[in-house]
Amino acid sequence: MKHAIWTRAYKLLNVVLITAAFAACWLFYYSNRVVMETGERMHTLVIGLFFLLYAVLCRVYDALLISYSRISELIYSQTLAFLVADVALYIVISILTKGIPNLIPGLAIFFIQIIISGFWVFTARSLYFRFTPPKKSAVIYESVTEMESLIDDYGFEKKFELTASYNVREVLKDLNLISGMEVVFLRGIHSKHRNVILKYCIANNIQVFVIPRVGDVIMSGATKMHMFHLPVLRVSRYAPNPEYVFLKRLFDIVCSGLGLIITSPIFIVTAIAVKKDGGPAFYKQKRLTKDGKEFYVLKFRSMRVDAEKDGVARLSTGDHDDRITPVGRKIRALRIDELPQLINIFRGDMSIVGPRPERPEIAAQYEAEMPEFRLRLQAKAGLTGYAQVYGKYNTTPYDKLLMDLMYIANPSIIEDLRICFATVKILFVKDSTEGIAEGQTTAAK
Repeated sequence: MKHAIWTRAYKLLNVVLITAAFAACWLFYYSNRVVMETGERMHTLVIGLFFLLYAVLCRVYDALLISYSRISELIYSQTLAFLVADVALYIVISILTKGIPNLIPGLAIFFIQIIISGFWVFTARSLYFRFTPPKKSAVIYESVTEMESLIDDYGFEKKFELTASYNVREVLKDLNLISGMEVVFLRGIHSKHRNVILKYCIANNIQVFVIPRVGDVIMSGATKMHMFHLPVLRVSRYAPNPEYVFLKRLFDIVCSGLGLIITSPIFIVTAIAVKKDGGPAFYKQKRLTKDGKEFYVLKFRSMRVDAEKDGVARLSTGDHDDRITPVGRKIRALRIDELPQLINIFRGDMSIVGPRPERPEIAAQYEAEMPEFRLRLQAKAGLTGYAQVYGKYNTTPYDKLLMDLMYIANPSIIEDLRICFATVKILFVKDSTEGIAEGQTTAAK
């Protein structure tokens, strides 16, 4: 309990220090240039707005998860959070000053915030792992598991001391195998077996991390109610309320419309650059959206015209895919190739947020191995989504399905906004666009 309080206090210290840097800039420079009279109330409102915005963005970008993120990830996430907050407040200050205030003081404070962030991250992680030894952990799996390598790959060896790995049948025969463990990872275990282990772990104060199955994710969206004087969980097909549908469509129209206007110069320059190799600027490809409806997604062409001359649908293998043109490589790196999809969103083919639209041929291959893959077609396809924010390009189709179903199970405007903000975080993260194995037609192989 004491440890949790100190951790929260140190996280609060980060928000206070970053806000203090902004406050100094506001109080000693920008507030003196506001045309209206400033006082304690004005100072409190402006500084308080920055504090709240930065705190919310830290949560959206997981910027304060000391024990679960690498140092580079923490600094990157915090920098993005206070950059967005700084820009937002600069706009507010521009309104208050009725002009364009000098940007140099703001940039100076931004670099000071980076220094504060770096100092906080190194100190916080050092103190956390000094006083928090790695937890004795075990992995329990159904058939195969890669949890051991994942713990190493993501730098969690300081948090989890993996001491054992068991097949679920071994544990069911003797639950005492996990006696004395502090953490247990459950990977791909059927609910009948998992529930036995969960009850044992809860009774013995063992923390459990469950990598869910499709049924678990569907159940997460269940509505709690009471019938027959009993607690009941009601599960049904994706059916968001009309208010959400209306607001989501309004959000799509406004955002895509503004996006098309703002990015129109980029559209013109990119179209000219792409056409230099003699092919068309745009590329149309058949995709699937809600209830399996087909539509043609628009993109700037980034591959050779004859990229699929053999008629076989293939996913990109990333930077080493020789089908990608030189211009295509650049616009893919900057995500510019996706911009024409704003037209699809404005027309109603897609939404800003939703499961990414898949090609019918590739979806059919996935469904042959995973019939439940079609469940992701309950919602309209999106430009960005849960799987794009929290997965990678080469995340397995099954794991992407789980993430898409997590989104579908709990639809809300707040979640849509959170995913939109989180999308900014991955724009410059290479892992999010890694290619699959070369020559592979789908990620299922």
